[in-house]
Amino acid sequence: MWFKNLQIYRLTAPWTLSAEQLEASLAPQAYVPGSSLEMQTQGWTSPRDNGMLVHTVNRQLLLQLCTEKKLLPSTVVNQVTKARAAELEEQQGFKPGKKQMKELKEQVTDELLPRAFSIQRSTRVWIDPVNGWLVIDAASSARADEVFKLLLKSLESLPFAALRTERSPLSAMTDWLAADEAPGGFTVDQDTELRATGEGKATVRYVRHTLEADDVRRHIAAGKQCTRLALTWSDRVSFVLTESLAVKRVAPLDVLKENADSSMQNEDERFDTDFALMTGELAKLMADLVQALGGEEQQKKAA
Repeated sequence: MWFKNLQIYRLTAPWTLSAEQLEASLAPQAYVPGSSLEMQTQGWTSPRDNGMLVHTVNRQLLLQLCTEKKLLPSTVVNQVTKARAAELEEQQGFKPGKKQMKELKEQVTDELLPRAFSIQRSTRVWIDPVNGWLVIDAASSARADEVFKLLLKSLESLPFAALRTERSPLSAMTDWLAADEAPGGFTVDQDTELRATGEGKATVRYVRHTLEADDVRRHIAAGKQCTRLALTWSDRVSFVLTESLAVKRVAPLDVLKENADSSMQNEDERFDTDFALMTGELAKLMADLVQALGGEEQQKKAA
């Protein structure tokens, strides 16, 4: 159940809601399957399929956003609209105007929607009241924004801010590669991306390739900066750090898998054990990562 991607935020005030209060706040926005004419519907669903919208282990909170979206390619809508427009032109003797075309396209969309396929995706949210983290398992900030939009609709207030550090990941990762030395507790792995800042934005990527220090330094001397860097933390978790301070491709290593009690047969117990292990390890990882980047940006934190 490990999160694969981390969009990291800070709680800017103490978390005061109990799990029961949070459950009651989320309930009005619980997921309800959309009608045949709705392009997209969203709502909170149970992370454990037990009807509860909030799952709690050791004061750590887990939420889940469900998004249902109809697959209706614009090329299909445009193709059918074009054919209908040709029929209309033949009937009325002149081409449809802009208003007619807009109405025609809306009509075609309404007709095709009930026959469109639907896909569902889930986005998990971890709230850590103990250490002040709010983490979303999303590969993009746009997906995280969907979560915040519904959270803000569900709660009267949500004191949070994007995590800011004194050193930018771009600068720090570039310096680590130039010095051929990762910060304490971290090791550099075999994936990285270096990008120039000029108009051409020339880019060099290493994928599962040993990083030769001299080669990397030449790229840096030529004006390239590190935008993505694969790292391992304390021989326990591997991940990729990006220039936007997103953490991607998170994976627990064998030492953690061996520590997990695989003898337990109860699925609920196994899930809770994995969740407790994940939250405990990732909270430490994020704290060490912030320290490696010079600590939190004081001005932003105070605000």
